[in-house]
Amino acid sequence: MSNLPEFDPNCAYCAEGELLDAFGIKIGELPMSKVILFKEQSHKGRIIVACKRHVDDISDLTVEERHQFMDDVSHVAEIIKELFKPDKVNFGAYGDTMHHLHFHLVPKYKDGFEWGGVFQMNPGAVKLTEEEYKELVEMVKAKL
Repeated sequence: MSNLPEFDPNCAYCAEGELLDAFGIKIGELPMSKVILFKEQSHKGRIIVACKRHVDDISDLTVEERHQFMDDVSHVAEIIKELFKPDKVNFGAYGDTMHHLHFHLVPKYKDGFEWGGVFQMNPGAVKLTEEEYKELVEMVKAKL
């Protein structure tokens, strides 16, 4: 089990607010997770699913929590497939610098950016208007 506190005020996923606003927009919550639209949209529909508890990785969860978290991740992947019709959804669960369990769900398109390779953490190429962000958030929120 992790030695991390249950809540870290310096963690974007725990504290939300300005820390989260720097890279994401909270869409809503599921039983074990927070669902966040990644602002950099080189991969249209890219979403982060972050554990509600401040744990370092999936092995820090109880069996029941782990099952629920993965159910949440699967549910969001199904939403991405339905709404954005990607050819593949990549799942990234890195934690070298941000020690809070979260998955990047990255829709990949055969004729699109980075097809056939590993996605960049933040390519910084595609930012949307406030209205476009709002539209994406509402689309996903309606399916949560």
